[in-house]
Amino acid sequence: MARKRKTLKLATFNVNGIGARLPHLLAWLEKEQPDVVALQELKAMDAAFPAAELEAAGYGAIWQGQRSWNGVALLARDAEPQEIRRRLPWDPADEQSRYIEAAIHGIIVAGIYLPNGNPQPGPKFDYKLAWMKRLHRHARTLVEQAHPVVIMGDFNVIPFEEDVYDPKAWRKDALFQPEVREAYQELLAQGWTDALHAFFGDERPYTFWDYFRQHAERDRGLRIDHLLLNPVLAKGLQEAGVDRWVRLQPKSSDHAPTWVTVKAPA
Repeated sequence: MARKRKTLKLATFNVNGIGARLPHLLAWLEKEQPDVVALQELKAMDAAFPAAELEAAGYGAIWQGQRSWNGVALLARDAEPQEIRRRLPWDPADEQSRYIEAAIHGIIVAGIYLPNGNPQPGPKFDYKLAWMKRLHRHARTLVEQAHPVVIMGDFNVIPFEEDVYDPKAWRKDALFQPEVREAYQELLAQGWTDALHAFFGDERPYTFWDYFRQHAERDRGLRIDHLLLNPVLAKGLQEAGVDRWVRLQPKSSDHAPTWVTVKAPA
C-alpha cells in the first residue's frame, strides 16, 4: 500500500536583524502560516532570540546566534525541531554561525546563510568558495537519503542572468562570479532540484532588493534565496512563491520570504 502524503509549506527568510524585524516576522507567520521556516542574519546573541514570542505564535525553534552579524534558526509550526547539527562539518576553527539542521515534520531541514564573499578577490571570497566546498561535501550525504530533505536559505548566489535585474551591473560582485555560479551548478548536479527554477522556469521572481532608488518598489532585484529539494521531496513539489509584500513594508528586511508547498511522506 502506498504511503499517504501530507502537504507542507517550507519557507526561508533572511530577516536582516531579528530584533528590528520581529514585528514583520510575526505578521508574516500569522498571515502565511508556513510549517517550516529557516531564518538567516539574526544579528543577535542566543539570549536575545525571541523564543517566547515565537512560541506564542505557535512555533517551536532552535537557533544559533552571533553578535552583530550572521545567526541562523529553524522554526516549526505546532512542533519542536529535532536538532541534528549546528555547524557545517570539516572546519572546527570556523566559528561563524551559518548552518543549522534539524528534523521537522518528517523532513530533514538544513538552513544555511552562505558567505557573501565581497570584496573579491580577497580572503572573504576565498572563504566563500571554501564554505561552498564544505557544503558540497555534506550535501552529498543528504541528497540520496531515503527521507525527504531540503536545503534552504540565503545562498548569496545569483545562478543565472535571469536572476538579476541588470546582469552588467553585478558582473564584479562576488554573488555573480563564474566560480560561484559553477559551484552552485555542481551542487545541483548531485541531484538537488532548485524549486523556484523548476516551478517558474525562466520567469523567476526575485527574493532580494537593496535599499537604493526604490528598487523594491520598481522590482529591480535578485534571486539569491533558494530552496533545494532532494529527489524524494522534489517529487512532491506543488507550488512556489515569494511574499514580496513583506519587503514592501516600512523598515523591512531587504529580503522577502521565499517558499514552496510540497507533498511529503506522512
